[in-house]
Amino acid sequence: MTMKMDMKTLCLSMTVFGLVALGTAHAADVTGTWKAEIDTQIGVQKYTYTLRQDGDKVTGQAVAEIAGEKHEVELQEIKLEGDTIAFVEIFNFQDNEIRIEYKGKVADDKIQFTRTVGEFATEEFVAKRGEAPAAQPADRAASRPSRGGGPNFGPPVPLGPNDKPAFPPAPSGFDARRDGVERGKLEVVEYDSKTVGIKRKMVVYTPPGYSKDKKYPVLYLLHGLGDTELGWTRTGKADVVLDNLYADKKAIPMIIVMPHGRASAEPAPANPFDGNPFETYAAFEKDLLNDVIPYIESHYPVQTGREHRAIAGLSMGGGQSLNFGLRNLDTFAWVGGFSSAPNTQPVRSLITDAAGANRMLRLLWVSCGDVDGLMSVSKPFHDGLTELGVAHIWHVDSGGHTWPVWKNDLYLVAQLLFKGK
Repeated sequence: MTMKMDMKTLCLSMTVFGLVALGTAHAADVTGTWKAEIDTQIGVQKYTYTLRQDGDKVTGQAVAEIAGEKHEVELQEIKLEGDTIAFVEIFNFQDNEIRIEYKGKVADDKIQFTRTVGEFATEEFVAKRGEAPAAQPADRAASRPSRGGGPNFGPPVPLGPNDKPAFPPAPSGFDARRDGVERGKLEVVEYDSKTVGIKRKMVVYTPPGYSKDKKYPVLYLLHGLGDTELGWTRTGKADVVLDNLYADKKAIPMIIVMPHGRASAEPAPANPFDGNPFETYAAFEKDLLNDVIPYIESHYPVQTGREHRAIAGLSMGGGQSLNFGLRNLDTFAWVGGFSSAPNTQPVRSLITDAAGANRMLRLLWVSCGDVDGLMSVSKPFHDGLTELGVAHIWHVDSGGHTWPVWKNDLYLVAQLLFKGK
């Protein structure tokens, strides 16, 4: 009886040991370089993942080519269990850290990944070990979420001979603070937003030599997704760009108003893609028209009337500017969209009377970087305007979805505002 019990114990022990050994033997080998192309919400991104396996421990890095720029990050929370690998990439987007989670199934020299960007997007792609980037699934477009009525992202948009810069780029140092230059003034003001139901803040720039005895035109300058009213001065150096333009006598003195384009009483989420950001940014149209503009016109010496108001912005703010400006030509005569995001409405939904729009618009500016994934928004918008016969400036800059492009846009557009058509 004792001998039988010992044999059972021995057999059980050997079975357990065999199962453990079997699991260890079948653990995936992920050491190496893995390459992929990922069709994302901001365009196609090329990735190289380098993984190093030491027993149960895996470390790694990712190098991404996004909109013509290279980003390198250490991968975090790497876990390898059997043939399943998971890790986290922290991606910096417009000074916001976005958590991107990966989970993949390893099979020989391929990893089939699912990548989740907050609650905003889920993408499927294949990474290959040491080979050319993998092709994407045929149904990838169908799996992308709707983005507020704007056009969906697709493959990179081919550019033609007419897709080129409308003006030379700004000179070196255009955004650097100069010594001996008279400066404008920045102030943060608080206004009562009846639209949102709370007090909200915005930044106001008044030009060098500002006087309450003069009257000034106004540019309403909008930021991108996840940014705040501070973005255009903290990162975009809008005040420095304008100070330098005034020193060179290249721009009409104007007041620049930089509001917070997310109209919600709730705090902004840590991940700007969470929830439905398009709703809160679309809601800003009412706040701008009913609260922001009346506040500015009652607290600053401004010229009222549509010909003395301009609206422009970048990315999400670019879409807002085109949407709000073209829908409200009785309010704005000068409209500009820089690298406009997919919240941008189709041209024919914004302009139903091309001849009337041409009579009322003093400037319509549409621009984008030549390697920006959001060219898939800007070029169709430009093409739509061309088809309707709506006069506009189409400026294709050199660069991606980045601040150097948008600062250059501001430098160029500021010189055109409030001058002859």
